[in-house]
Amino acid sequence: MQKRIFILASAITIAISAGALVEAIDLNRPGSEHDYEQEREHEKQKYTCPMHPEVVANHPGSCPKCGMKLVPVDEEKKRPTPINREQAHNAQHSTSNHSRHPQYQTHDSSGMAMPHHDNSANAMHPPSHERHDMHMEMRSTIDLADPMSREGSGTSWLPDTSPMYGKMFMFGEDMLMLHGAIFPRYTNVSTRRGDDRIDAPNWFMGMYSHPLGDSTQIGARLMMSLDPLTEGGRGYPLLFQSGESWHDQPLHDRQHPHDLFDELSLSLSQKLDHDFSAYVYFGYPGEPALGPPAFMHRPSAMDDPDAPIGHHWQDSTHITFGVATAGLVWRNIKVEGSVFTGREPDENRYDFDQPRFDSYSGRISWNPTQNLALQVSHGYIKSPEAPEPQVNIHRTTASAIYNLPLGPDRNWSNTFVWGQNNSTGEGKTQSFLIESNYQRGRDTVYLRWERVEKSGHELVLDPPDESRIFPIGGYTIGYVRDLSHGNGVDIGLGTQFTLNDRPDRLDRYYGDDLGYAFQFFLRIRPSKHSHGTYDHAEHVAGMQK
Repeated sequence: MQKRIFILASAITIAISAGALVEAIDLNRPGSEHDYEQEREHEKQKYTCPMHPEVVANHPGSCPKCGMKLVPVDEEKKRPTPINREQAHNAQHSTSNHSRHPQYQTHDSSGMAMPHHDNSANAMHPPSHERHDMHMEMRSTIDLADPMSREGSGTSWLPDTSPMYGKMFMFGEDMLMLHGAIFPRYTNVSTRRGDDRIDAPNWFMGMYSHPLGDSTQIGARLMMSLDPLTEGGRGYPLLFQSGESWHDQPLHDRQHPHDLFDELSLSLSQKLDHDFSAYVYFGYPGEPALGPPAFMHRPSAMDDPDAPIGHHWQDSTHITFGVATAGLVWRNIKVEGSVFTGREPDENRYDFDQPRFDSYSGRISWNPTQNLALQVSHGYIKSPEAPEPQVNIHRTTASAIYNLPLGPDRNWSNTFVWGQNNSTGEGKTQSFLIESNYQRGRDTVYLRWERVEKSGHELVLDPPDESRIFPIGGYTIGYVRDLSHGNGVDIGLGTQFTLNDRPDRLDRYYGDDLGYAFQFFLRIRPSKHSHGTYDHAEHVAGMQK
């Protein structure tokens, strides 16, 4: 089994590295020999961002706002063209957003970085139809009114400044973004219920969008996991984790493997006005409007190979076989509702489970600033666990995600999640989670603190303790050092240590020893999609020196 895992991990690593190497070859790179006339002609050429036409430079590079490659300004498109009301509003909105963040800059005619002011209307170049199309292509695949960086798992929101790790490909007006991560590792979990093993949690995702005119877009997403191969039916050891089953018995102290197909969804979005839009989303499987973005999609948790032990209080519905969601977005506020299948995936991780559409949920999301994403949600989940079909859950969640870009290739992301399950027979139990991730160049440090109330029944204890509620704690610290960074694929060598606390009454099941876990792993994923804002600022500073 270990040999098969290493062969699989090696094959994926080689494939990603080869793709990054091919992408690094720029067939349009200018030669090193240019005569004087060519240099003079090059100096006259201006470059702009297809997404932010107010950004103008006299040399190639990346957009300081979104990281897109600057393109030459077409001389025929320098002549003023009429601007319709929607384009004018979009340009003004973009300008006003960036004026609140001094790290975002535009350029004067000399190409030097200059502060951007939204009252300088004359400095804003009228966007052409081509640039407007490019602007549309950089939108979220769920709702074309949202920026791509806001897109989380399902229809959830992240902060607008969230880093995106992936590779983008453009096919005319169509956009394809590829994401993913794999963690080949050795993990060791203490106590009588612990285990040690070699495995490789993983996930891979593709997001696609196609515009149907200036105000309509269709999107599609596919997410897969090879957990059924690398984790087996029982999943990986994780102290105090619970949820789902194996051989018709509830799992405990292990994280269940994810299905081969985690998401297969279609969405249609319509821009009704310059600040008002609507969308519908269908997934089989997919994710309903319930809870925060799933843990593997949160910047604060992307470097942690383990799922939270409060997963089934917060974001466990991220794989649901049968989801239909409708949402309305006004400016930075979103209201959405879903009908979905309450039953969690069965033990056959390769099939498509029967859709039931017997549960429902609603969520309100608000991004008051570019750095902050808030949500509250509630859902009724009918018969989530197959061994206990009579048990239903009312789940309520609230979360705050704060992401702060700190400078050149530096980022700080934090998440707070509260989740409550009101379960048939057990009543209300709470969960709390705080995550923090600080990345500076090749180095990343992350933390996770959890507090979850779990019943003896949930932990599969003996009958005398089944009805009791036990507060469980987890404290994790981890570090990753990138061996390859920013070259198309990031390969990081990491380690992680977790301490768990529990009531003394659980010692009869777990032993008297301290609950702990440690692991060593490789984290393999695509490089950050955009370092444009700060890399370009450093480049300009170097030129000034």
